[in-house]
Amino acid sequence: MMKLYTADLSAYSARVRMQIYAKGIKDIIFELPEHWGMPKFRERFPIGRVPVLDIDGDLIPESEVIAEYLEEIYPEPSLKGITPRETAHIRTLARIGDIYIMNSTFMLSRLTGALGRQTPAAARDNSVTDQLAGEVVRNLKALDKFLGTDGFACCGRITLADCALVPGLFWVETILPAVGVDWQSPAVANVAAYWAAIQKNEHAAKVLIELRRGLDERREMIRSGALERFRAAAAAAQKEADAQK
Repeated sequence: MMKLYTADLSAYSARVRMQIYAKGIKDIIFELPEHWGMPKFRERFPIGRVPVLDIDGDLIPESEVIAEYLEEIYPEPSLKGITPRETAHIRTLARIGDIYIMNSTFMLSRLTGALGRQTPAAARDNSVTDQLAGEVVRNLKALDKFLGTDGFACCGRITLADCALVPGLFWVETILPAVGVDWQSPAVANVAAYWAAIQKNEHAAKVLIELRRGLDERREMIRSGALERFRAAAAAAQKEADAQK
């Protein structure tokens, strides 16, 4: 049986989990990896991130790679296009979600503390924050031009594009308001309509429950000081590991 090393709040993990739900795959179990966030984790997983698909010890990292692999070994129901052109469109939408939306929102979160404890305004580089927020909004406007208008990203059904966009838009909805940006403007009316519709899909709804659970847990860790203690322990462990090399 395969394992998917995953975490609730990981948007890239959520992308793969939604694919698994939509395809009805039953023989992949989900686990938080041992030593998550510690140097021992990086010894086994050099990239240091989830998701990672474990096939009897053979490890496949990177959500896009995992998604394509799962499409090959579980071809039905397909979340790719019927034609090569449809598949190209699906991949374009997924890359917009991955590269142009998620990456910038992650950086905004780190710079501003938007998930919980806020970074003091005096300590922020507002020019960088404003630039990143502007990039997210600009990329949402680009996404608006590519999206379908029937409740799905394209093709009138769940595809790999939806699996990438749902966690990406969850992060947009979470991060942009926290930095004072109202992203739901007439310029992204298609995005807003899609977001309202796709949340009602059973597979998207399941992933969103997990993401929100992870967000609540992260905020509680910040509030209680547990996250700060964890990061201190990880830094100490890394220092010790470096000293032994």
